[in-house]
Amino acid sequence: MSTQTINELTTKQNITAIKAFSDNYIWCVHNTKYACVVDPGDAAPVLEFLTHNQLDLLYILITHHHWDHVGGITELKSAYPNAIIYGPMNPKIDAIEYRLVEGNEIQLKEFDLTLSILETPGHTLDHIVYKNRELVFCGDTLFSGGCGRMFEGTPEVFYSSLQKLANLPKTTKVFCTHEYTQANLAFGLSVDPSNKKLNDYNDWVEERRKNDQITLPSNIGQEIEINPFLRCHSEAIRQTIFANSINGENDNSVSVTNIATFAKLRKLKDNF
Repeated sequence: MSTQTINELTTKQNITAIKAFSDNYIWCVHNTKYACVVDPGDAAPVLEFLTHNQLDLLYILITHHHWDHVGGITELKSAYPNAIIYGPMNPKIDAIEYRLVEGNEIQLKEFDLTLSILETPGHTLDHIVYKNRELVFCGDTLFSGGCGRMFEGTPEVFYSSLQKLANLPKTTKVFCTHEYTQANLAFGLSVDPSNKKLNDYNDWVEERRKNDQITLPSNIGQEIEINPFLRCHSEAIRQTIFANSINGENDNSVSVTNIATFAKLRKLKDNF
């Protein structure tokens, strides 16, 4: 069984990371009878987990349209026809039954779980996240130490979306959908090498990954301290990444905006 139960996440919910593909996590909220899964790109490991634990799938939550987040919906719905599918306002995801916009709220009463919706375009234009004060299922918007590639958004749009997440309570646990932490921290150290908290966190992550252990969930407070994409105000980062512009001319980091810093970081990460 390629899963790992995380017991310290909240006092109310059991949440398990179901591994899929090479580095995806399909988060499963469950109790002794029922389950809810987030971004099931592959049905097979979800069906294995549900069968092994004798769970009835009640809800499927979708954050955006990419295949590795929606690919298992049809098969899961066939196996569990009563499952309710929530997702973004994107008609291209045919299976969604309830389309959500910012400010909507869903109640998963079987898990004593209420989640509200934030729209977080940037990685994709349809991206949404599901959050409360304890946790956020953030898809590919925010990763530990990084953020998603900017496939459909603009720096202004993506930066604004990340700020929505940065403004959540610092204790909010971050349930992103990829095990990218180690690679993200390597990039983070290249632009913010003197950040002690980042260096300490990198040591912890390196040890976890040596033993093939999950590095998630993170939390908002930690990400604010170590994630360069949430630290666009950092003068240390600006001085590093704008030391020389592309054409060889020096940039004045004092005049650089947070959005320009984000755009530069995203471009650097794309080619890291």
